[in-house]
Amino acid sequence: MNRKEHNIDRVFQALGDATRRAMLERLSPGPMSVSLLAEPFNMSLAAIVQHLQVLEEAGLVKTEKLGRVRSCRVEAAGLHAAEQWLRARRPEWDLKLDRLAEILNESDESDESDKGQPD
Repeated sequence: MNRKEHNIDRVFQALGDATRRAMLERLSPGPMSVSLLAEPFNMSLAAIVQHLQVLEEAGLVKTEKLGRVRSCRVEAAGLHAAEQWLRARRPEWDLKLDRLAEILNESDESDESDKGQPD
């Protein structure tokens, strides 16, 4: 596995947890202290820090100590590799979904024509 793939895996792993996604949403408006970030979550500060470490290792969050306060902010560039990966696969997925829609429409049409036939 190359470095780029490993980074993408870390991003998707980090985003796979509802708490971490909620933390990113909470940080979206701008930086805040870890203690302020932790307020709405029903977990210990240590658990919050562990979630932040996963987000930071994935490149989604940047934390820094300013005096006695640890501040964190979203690192939008962390999503770039995952976004590129998804974008590269989108045309293939669209083709498959279009084909599935065609199959389902054909099935619906054949069901409708069968209803008009006597048993």
